[in-house]
Amino acid sequence: MNQPAIGVAVVGTGFGEKVHIPGFQAHPRTQVVAVYNRDIDKAKAIADSHKAHACQTIEEIVALPDVTGVSISTPPFLHYEMAKTVLQAGKHLLLEKPTTLTAPQARELYQLAAAKGVVATMDFEFRFVPAWQMLAELLSEGYVGQKRLIKIDWLVSSRADASRPWNWYARKDRGGGVLGAVGSHTFDYINWLFGPVQRLCARLSTAIPARLDPETGEMKAVDADDTCMLMLELADGTPCQVCISSVTYQGRGHWVEVYGDRGTLVLGSDNQKDYVHGFQLWAAPAGKPLAEVEIPSRLAFPKSYADGRIAPFIRVVDQWVQGIDRGDAIAEGGPATIAPSLQEGVYSQLLMDLTHESHAKGSWVDIPDLNAFLAGQ
Repeated sequence: MNQPAIGVAVVGTGFGEKVHIPGFQAHPRTQVVAVYNRDIDKAKAIADSHKAHACQTIEEIVALPDVTGVSISTPPFLHYEMAKTVLQAGKHLLLEKPTTLTAPQARELYQLAAAKGVVATMDFEFRFVPAWQMLAELLSEGYVGQKRLIKIDWLVSSRADASRPWNWYARKDRGGGVLGAVGSHTFDYINWLFGPVQRLCARLSTAIPARLDPETGEMKAVDADDTCMLMLELADGTPCQVCISSVTYQGRGHWVEVYGDRGTLVLGSDNQKDYVHGFQLWAAPAGKPLAEVEIPSRLAFPKSYADGRIAPFIRVVDQWVQGIDRGDAIAEGGPATIAPSLQEGVYSQLLMDLTHESHAKGSWVDIPDLNAFLAGQ
């Protein structure tokens, strides 16, 4: 028996048009029924090609009876109010990272989703990339033994050109900066692969202090970070070093190295143009040379796309759809039933908030227990 399609509204037409719409089109259970852009002409141009409604307010979106779920991929400073409106209307939510601007905002969304009995998920797509899933399996099997050190580098040149124009990304108060853009992913996959963080020490910096505003023709200050250096201590005591930068010409790309008493695992990609394509995994028992690990076909994407972000996004959508089918809403006061959910979104946002606090204080900060934080303690 065929199940009915889930009507989805796509809010945000940058990443939304490049990744979300193709992903929803490809999934057999989802159908794009509405598109939001604050410029109604832009909304119509995209919506018409999909025979969808065009809307320029979130209130219009949630009032549509054929909208069951809403995906939000607008800039971060819009996430909280938009997601709040979606959840209050009892619609299911798929939210891009970073979750919000602050952890208390993210916690409020989590609590609202629980109260409304809706399914809310985050697009932390590295959890769904085959090489990453293989890394997770090997770690769970104890391949490296007792962990001694985790080292993460994410060094790219996406904002290395000082002539790249000023926009919201240059503003800390708008959720701009490399920490929000990719550090949010890093905090999520550290928790997924290695467990919670006990404390952290951070240093943020901005290499390009001003950029040209194309609207005014004036140089404007940049106060959002473009490099982030972190020392973490995991709950099990493992030290973890993280270096993230968006201004590194010929940066080495994205690498995760795990060193233990029984072996080593190295996951990495030097692809600067696509942050999903190109990952390979290497492994070595203690004292032996690294050898590439073949990723089993059972983990492979059924179809690859020119834009590497689409295939893992479809897997995120699949989790979301399965959760909606099962009625896997967050039980108020209970655990999330799908991952990544808003619970993981709160945790990532909490670590980002504490990164800023550590930088401001110039010292280590302790990470509170997530369940206690979610309960407002």
